[in-house]
Amino acid sequence: MKSTIICLSLLWGLVAASAQTVASHWFDDKNLTLTGVYYYPEHWDESQWERDFKKMHELGFEFTHFAEFAWAQLEPQEGVYDFAWLDRAVALAAKYDLKVIMCTSTATPPVWLSRKYPEILLRNEDGTVLDHGARQHASFASPLYRKLAYRMIEQLARHYGNDSRIVGWQLDNEPAVQFDYNPQAELAFRDFLRQKYDNDIHKLNDAWGTAFWSEVYSSFDEITLPKRVQMFMNHHQILDYRRFAAKQTNDFLNEQCLLIKQYARNQWVTTNYIPNYDEGHIGGSPALDFQSYTRYMVYGDNEGIGRRGYRVGNPLRIAWANDFFRPIQGTYGVMELQPGQVNWGSINPQPLPGAVRLWLWSVFAGGSDFICTYRYRQPLYGTEQYHYGIVGTDGVTVTPGGKEYATFMEEIRQLRKQYQPRENKPADYLARRTAILFNPENCWSIERQKQNATWNTLGHVDKYYRTLKSFGAPVDFISESKNLADYPVVIVPAYQLADPTLVEQWKTYVENGGNLVITCRTAQKDRYGRLPEAPFGSMLTPLTGNEMEFYDLLLPQEPGVVQMDGKEYLWNTWGEIIKPAEDAEVWCTYTREFYEGKPAVTFRKVGKGTITYIGVDSHDGMLEKDILKKLYARLDIPVMDLPYGVTLEYRNGMGIVLNYADVPYTFNLPEGSKVLIGSTEIPTAGVLVFATAPETSFKK
Repeated sequence: MKSTIICLSLLWGLVAASAQTVASHWFDDKNLTLTGVYYYPEHWDESQWERDFKKMHELGFEFTHFAEFAWAQLEPQEGVYDFAWLDRAVALAAKYDLKVIMCTSTATPPVWLSRKYPEILLRNEDGTVLDHGARQHASFASPLYRKLAYRMIEQLARHYGNDSRIVGWQLDNEPAVQFDYNPQAELAFRDFLRQKYDNDIHKLNDAWGTAFWSEVYSSFDEITLPKRVQMFMNHHQILDYRRFAAKQTNDFLNEQCLLIKQYARNQWVTTNYIPNYDEGHIGGSPALDFQSYTRYMVYGDNEGIGRRGYRVGNPLRIAWANDFFRPIQGTYGVMELQPGQVNWGSINPQPLPGAVRLWLWSVFAGGSDFICTYRYRQPLYGTEQYHYGIVGTDGVTVTPGGKEYATFMEEIRQLRKQYQPRENKPADYLARRTAILFNPENCWSIERQKQNATWNTLGHVDKYYRTLKSFGAPVDFISESKNLADYPVVIVPAYQLADPTLVEQWKTYVENGGNLVITCRTAQKDRYGRLPEAPFGSMLTPLTGNEMEFYDLLLPQEPGVVQMDGKEYLWNTWGEIIKPAEDAEVWCTYTREFYEGKPAVTFRKVGKGTITYIGVDSHDGMLEKDILKKLYARLDIPVMDLPYGVTLEYRNGMGIVLNYADVPYTFNLPEGSKVLIGSTEIPTAGVLVFATAPETSFKK
């Protein structure tokens, strides 16, 4: 196994360098998107397999998905492997023109492993040790668990790596960041810190500010995993612990991927993340060919619009995931999309008729290359008995969601007949392309020291994102590694951790003609979470020209007011009182408080570009929306004014309008366009697809 790990390390850089260029070759754009469905051969009598695959094919599915939770069937005894049953399932799937995504099964170690090697079990902060009987109970930080997992994966990859019926691989299942207190995790954390701080405990003490409260360490061996439940635990230590925890997940996935790639020459590798954007691991495994995600829309959260909104779901839940995952490597897929009722929500209602099809079109609209649903058959036993499938408990009756999948797949087949390249999009749509700079570490830093219980970091970001989608703007969530010059406008919301080098990059972007929007709580701390020895907020002064006099936080029941262009807006979570540069325009000021008349928002031209600084967080996002409207008008960028719940995207020469609202929406079709699917009067959960007029298209 040691030689395997060495090979993985050598391959890491090579694969990471090539992944960006290879990703575009995995899918044929002329297919628009491929649609598949999970199947678990091990759950069903083998006499039923052929019937099931035949029905999948008849419904229109193009691929299926095997072995996600089958480690016990693949390796029934330690070192004894059985792939014969899986071979038969792959052969039957191929008989009905179904390609296969193969999975590594690491989310469900077999009972022999848990019992023989209990040291691999994950331990919670309160000391509880997870046990066999569920899933995700093994520690990513355990070298023994990794060794056993990689041994099984290598056998699987040897067997299927050159099988043309296997198109790709999914690693693990919904891998999350583990906050693991297994003794091996503590040892690994110390090693992580030794490497980060050059084995110099003095550097760590400086970074963590351990002079505060007598926390000084004399050795890395004295460091334990931070108890996050303790209110006053050193937040610099917690920041590093979260970095470490994300790295453990990323390394586990990356090493699996590199191992598979030693055998899989023409098969892609991905995993299916839950879009928990602030966990910090998504996109952190460079060997993956692209990213995919899991998305469930209706489970009792009531984030939809109107009385029936809980049956349709949050209007931007899929859009945000699309715009977050797509920019990482340029392509993405959805590995799990809800087919109907689920079993694990607080309330598990039936989706509104049409909602499943709406979700499918929502995924497609963002630029997906494939969509897969969990699952084909509703299970008869186990934890997910009440989870809908494409067919019901009898194994043959197609569910309402299954029928909507069939409708979507038929619509896609019809649209393939008039294929246009992916980047055929209207020029005015591309003109409003906007990036949101995002680093989950800012969420970690702020949420540990919120200063106001009503502050919500992702909610703050959402105020800007929701506005951009109402503009009909294509949006990318990007990391610092991306080229800002690709975007006419870049928004930097609550980006607390920064350094002078990053601020200089922002300044260069603006000087060269970019338009930067920076919001409150940005660049207040360095990368370790420390305040610089300088006036508060002064890291941004060379760019904004502003000086921060102080910041204020108000009671939610006694909000403050800011005023812009004669209109008032409420706020309470965070407000920075600004002394602007002489060449800056003041767009918004405070009222009522002892700093009445002081600026809250400024606009300044720098070089060929502009910098807009928004020092306040409003109650409902209307201030943020009006500021962006004013900015885009100043920049002569055309925007739409779509109501919340209605979104518009373009791809492959088509416009896709989606209605999550509780009332019909009438869409004004662009001149020369042609309706392909639906109508311009779009009902709740309805979809309109239209072909753009040739003269409005722009090929990138």
